[in-house]
Amino acid sequence: MDIKRLLRQELERITPTREELTMLGSLAVLFKEALDKELGKAKLDADLFIGGSFVKGTLVKNEGYDVDIYTRFSWKYSDLDKLLKSPLERTCKALKFNFETVHGSRDYFRVHANVPGKKVILEIIPVTRINKPHEERNVTDLSYFHVNYVKKAAKGLEGEIRLAKAFCRAQGVYGAESYINGFSGYGLECLIIHYKSFLNMLKQLSKIDDERLVIDMKKTYKNKQELLISMNEAKTRGPIVFVDPTHKDRNVLAALNHESIVKFKDAALRFLKSPRENFFRKKEINYEQFAKIARQKKAEHIVVNLKTDRQEGDIAGTKMKKFSNYLRMELNKIADIIEFEFGYGNGKESKVYIVAKPRSEIIRVGPPVDMAKYVKEFKKNHKDTFVKNNIIHARIKLRHGLKEIISKITSDNNKLESMGIVDITIKN
Repeated sequence: MDIKRLLRQELERITPTREELTMLGSLAVLFKEALDKELGKAKLDADLFIGGSFVKGTLVKNEGYDVDIYTRFSWKYSDLDKLLKSPLERTCKALKFNFETVHGSRDYFRVHANVPGKKVILEIIPVTRINKPHEERNVTDLSYFHVNYVKKAAKGLEGEIRLAKAFCRAQGVYGAESYINGFSGYGLECLIIHYKSFLNMLKQLSKIDDERLVIDMKKTYKNKQELLISMNEAKTRGPIVFVDPTHKDRNVLAALNHESIVKFKDAALRFLKSPRENFFRKKEINYEQFAKIARQKKAEHIVVNLKTDRQEGDIAGTKMKKFSNYLRMELNKIADIIEFEFGYGNGKESKVYIVAKPRSEIIRVGPPVDMAKYVKEFKKNHKDTFVKNNIIHARIKLRHGLKEIISKITSDNNKLESMGIVDITIKN
């Protein structure tokens, strides 16, 4: 299919309808006005603004929607979440909405709005009212500047941004959460503002090699060297350093890791070579798909179900992803991994899909041959030994199947507890 025609069709599909946008706007204004009254009754020096993709005009059509409402408190206040909670409780009670606290670097609140036939979440975020970006106490304080910047700089590029978000979401690289380490929404908005189109973004980012890509749109720094010296080292470790147009000390793509950029590049190159609509459809991981791969590769397959007791979202996802990484590392020592996928949407459960071939033997490295005492002990514990490069080694035969191997790796209760895993089930 012609790539421009495909993009037009996809843009039409992923753009919210006028009715949806009107509904979200009315709901956000209703809640904002109600909360504003409660803040006034509490005599708190605060004002509210609606932000996020909805206000920027970059919202992607979905089964459910999130709308951000920021409460900007005076600089004189601290413990903003505690100040906000009581007025929020009264507002939700009056509107018959439920809400929950989301813990993070600064707690915020998730309000579940009663909208027939549509899941709508209002995220109520307390921030400090600042005049300049460098005055921020928390990264969320910068949202006000991000909204205003994108509304102005992305004028006419909203559709390109929607395409970028839908593409990255389908490839599993959308989101700055620790269990994704992908492109944040604001990061993609800045990339499109810089590259001017979705296609150009794909073409340019698909050229990334081992050298970090540095983008400084406003030429805040004299050169790349000055930028890397001046900016916090932790913010420049990833594959792309994109200087925040509103705050020179921030990298808007600091969360992006090498694994995500590799996945993105692979998808971008394949799309540019053969554009198809399925690049904008999230691939559903399923048991049958992995079973088929296992049969084709004459391997074994396992699905590991993980359950955590940690808070849903970033915390739960990060804990389970961490355990998934540990499982992969340990499995790699005694099996050849063909496919390994971690799947998490929300909630407190996730799945790890594995296709692997257990090895028939492994080689264990022992002490140098001149350490006679330890060599004797090593030979005592291992029957089949040999010397290589003046170091004794042992061949260890393995007879366990994939399920038994996984069961043994996941039997370490201390490891499970440290990562917040409360239950594991294994299916083959």
